[in-house]
Amino acid sequence: MKGKQNGKRRGFVAVLAVVLLITANATNVCAVLFQSTGDPTYNTNAPSGALTNSGWQYEGFWSTSVELSTNLYPAGNFLGTPIAPQFFITAAHIYGTTNDVFVFNGVTYHPVAQYTTLDSDLSIWQVAETFPYYAPLYTASGETNSPVVVFGRGTDRGAPVIVGGLTNGWTWGAANWVERWGQSDVSSVTNFGTGVGDLLQCTFVGGAGSNECDISPGDSGGGLFIEDGGVWKLAGINYGVDGPFSNAVDGTEFDASLLDVGGLYQEVSPGNWQFMSGAQPIPSAFYSTRISANLDWIESVINFDLGPDLQVAEVQFDGDDAQISFATDSNRVYYVQSTGDLANGPWSTIISNVPGTGETVTVTDANAVVSPPRFYRIGLSQ
Repeated sequence: MKGKQNGKRRGFVAVLAVVLLITANATNVCAVLFQSTGDPTYNTNAPSGALTNSGWQYEGFWSTSVELSTNLYPAGNFLGTPIAPQFFITAAHIYGTTNDVFVFNGVTYHPVAQYTTLDSDLSIWQVAETFPYYAPLYTASGETNSPVVVFGRGTDRGAPVIVGGLTNGWTWGAANWVERWGQSDVSSVTNFGTGVGDLLQCTFVGGAGSNECDISPGDSGGGLFIEDGGVWKLAGINYGVDGPFSNAVDGTEFDASLLDVGGLYQEVSPGNWQFMSGAQPIPSAFYSTRISANLDWIESVINFDLGPDLQVAEVQFDGDDAQISFATDSNRVYYVQSTGDLANGPWSTIISNVPGTGETVTVTDANAVVSPPRFYRIGLSQ
């Protein structure tokens, strides 16, 4: 899974479209990549032993019909995780529509609505059918230092990155879209600000075990699980990775999973490159959107009957202005967006933070009558 955000490669509540958000520096990702082996068949079956039921059984294939905005990765190759009888969650920066399908345990499910939030890269899709089971959510706040199991699809391990005669890591290889799993530990919780929020950071540490992994393009949307009371629970959704990097010799830019970024330049924000050095190895990291920081929003989506809200009830005109009316729920906050192109967008926010009253609310789109024709949609902020 790949997308870019100020030096990180890396995604709104409403029906139908998803928007790619670019923020702090993480590249959006594709496949679980290991330090111990470049074997493309490694960890392509469900974990066993102490890792039995650690999340593999909850991952489904989100067969999107549109490519990421970067056009680097083909459609239809991402993961999603059922979290309620008729809802699955994935990364918002993965494009999709209600014309796409979600395949879980070999059964095809049909999305009917999408919900996103302005505060994270999470996207929840509602399906017409009912899942036979779904992942429990990690609700605690003690993720730091926790061992994790992470899932994704995407690239093989590429060529070694040699710095000072030592192998410091590997570039991203060819995308094979095979589901794999790996292990890591949460090194910290970080916040990338508006539109992204809290992320679980996991570093690619040398000598940490044969399953120690990083992620690369195609892993976006995959689940990250933490064991809690003997039960593996969904704690994160894959968002992005550190990078890109550049060598100090000819300035060639590349993406890689690195046990040590020392001796290389790293883009730490858009156009801002920093030479990395230190007495100890500086491992690159991957980032997953933190479930526990978004529980209120998640529960507001999966535990409430939508009823008539999130639908435009009426549009009337007052001079040059359009008056958009829609039903609301008293415990929700809404925003209204418009676009001139229903199929492709982009969507622009007319007004946000509109409190619901339990009754019909009307907002104004100034000068809409003298503007090009447009469509409206209602989004859920919380």
